[in-house]
Amino acid sequence: MTLRPRNPVARVLMGVLVFQMALGGLLFLGDMQAGFRLPSFGPKAPSLTEPIRPGDQTRRFRQDRAPAPGQPMPTTPLPERLTLTPVEAGQTALLEGAIVAGDAERIAKQLDALTPRPARVLLNSPGGSVRDALELGRHIRAEGFETAMRAGDICYSACPYLLAAGTARDIPETASVGVHQHYFGESTILPAFAAVEDIQRGQGEVMRYLDQMGIDPLVMQHALITPPDQIYVLLPEELRAYGFIVSPE
Repeated sequence: MTLRPRNPVARVLMGVLVFQMALGGLLFLGDMQAGFRLPSFGPKAPSLTEPIRPGDQTRRFRQDRAPAPGQPMPTTPLPERLTLTPVEAGQTALLEGAIVAGDAERIAKQLDALTPRPARVLLNSPGGSVRDALELGRHIRAEGFETAMRAGDICYSACPYLLAAGTARDIPETASVGVHQHYFGESTILPAFAAVEDIQRGQGEVMRYLDQMGIDPLVMQHALITPPDQIYVLLPEELRAYGFIVSPE
């Protein structure tokens, strides 16, 4: 026999509690698998090697298997953490590889130490730590660097926040920029209400950052509905519409 409260308010509160417990269970399972994330459902997306078409832009994604320059996927993986290399006679700093905890402070110091001082930063990264991307992105903007990509390069997950930081942004038609849901914080066991609060706070921080960088936060509509094991690849017209493509003044 199941006991049901007679008071309508009590029934609503009980429903909310049951929902929170269920969501907490799903978050816990996701936490055990791959960090703190929103659970995902639905059919399996195509591989990243499949052509991107309007309305068919979501692809399977694993940071450790993201393609490096060139199509289709090459055999050489990107570095496991951000690597800075001066190129073009020191006029440009190339940042390649995954973004891991501590990269923001480390790369900012390396950028500050470069002589001559570069005018722009090239990006080729599958993403990674959101907090480090936001911190490094603020440094890039404060220093007045432009950001750019090369033909065939990728900028996924947290990398677009570095791209957004450029005072001018150059993205070739054959480069690939993609967004999805993010992990926030370390792997932890939290009650459902705290887990949801942490996710909302993190997304709010990202949206505020994008607005400060001159990017339309509406781009997050694609990120919020794309699970962490998939990536939504933005079309050139979307990059222009959201403000990613900006020419020098």
